[in-house]
Amino acid sequence: MVVKITDLRKAGKYLLPGSAACPGCGLAIAFRIVSKVLGKNTIYFIPACCTSVIQAPYPKSAFNVPVYNVAFMAAAAAASGAVEGLKALGREDIQVVVWAGDGGTVDIGIQALSGAFERNHNLIYICYDNEAYMNTGIQKSGSTPFGAWTTTTPKGKIGIKKNMPFIVASHGAPYVATASIGYPLDLANKVKKAKRIEGPKYIHILTPCPPGWRFPMEKTVKIGKLAVDSYVWPLYEIEKGKLRLTLKPRRIPVEEYLKLQGRFRNLTPEDIEKIRGMVDEQWEILQKLEAIGKIFF
Repeated sequence: MVVKITDLRKAGKYLLPGSAACPGCGLAIAFRIVSKVLGKNTIYFIPACCTSVIQAPYPKSAFNVPVYNVAFMAAAAAASGAVEGLKALGREDIQVVVWAGDGGTVDIGIQALSGAFERNHNLIYICYDNEAYMNTGIQKSGSTPFGAWTTTTPKGKIGIKKNMPFIVASHGAPYVATASIGYPLDLANKVKKAKRIEGPKYIHILTPCPPGWRFPMEKTVKIGKLAVDSYVWPLYEIEKGKLRLTLKPRRIPVEEYLKLQGRFRNLTPEDIEKIRGMVDEQWEILQKLEAIGKIFF
């Protein structure tokens, strides 16, 4: 069955009031949605990241689910061990989830992720992507987009963002998807689908960050939606090697997305044109791949 808004409203609450998240925190919104879909029989493995801080100070926690806080590079490896341990105990009713930021996924944790997917462990890996190392001071990550200001790229990032979903899909993962908090039902239904599939699954969620992206806290969901509507952040899934675009909204100019964020304040007209060209090319490639059929084996 398709997840509806009423289903999310009725579901249990696993992120309770009192967390240490910033006002308007995108990852907190994403976790609230994801945890409602996955339910109580879930164990989360969280490397060093914003989430490991916002759980709330000891001895209390705002997370109403079991959590393992593990070393930056080791989340997928620790989760792999839990999967096999639970299997040995006959507890295959418990879902094991890695919940990691972009730094702990596309950079520091990529080797453990790769190993877990190569070994075909039955887990869900979720990357919440706020496009920089936000917890330690807004430094550039491999997921920071071209032109974005960070404290280590004060004039704007020169390189491009890593295509992590495709990197994971090349491992032969049975399910890979992108999502955004701007489209919560798309996210919820992808999590529900991943839960039903055997083997390693990967979901990459765009989670706008008010302090890091330099926008007012009440704009978080709007910016998550504009990213999709401008085609900067396409929504798709790759199931058994076949790519499908899950949403094709009426397109808006890329400037509508960029202008609300202070991190893009240094962009020149030439930079904006380059971004527009990259967005156009990305969308054209995705449409061609959707038409081809199976693209990963």
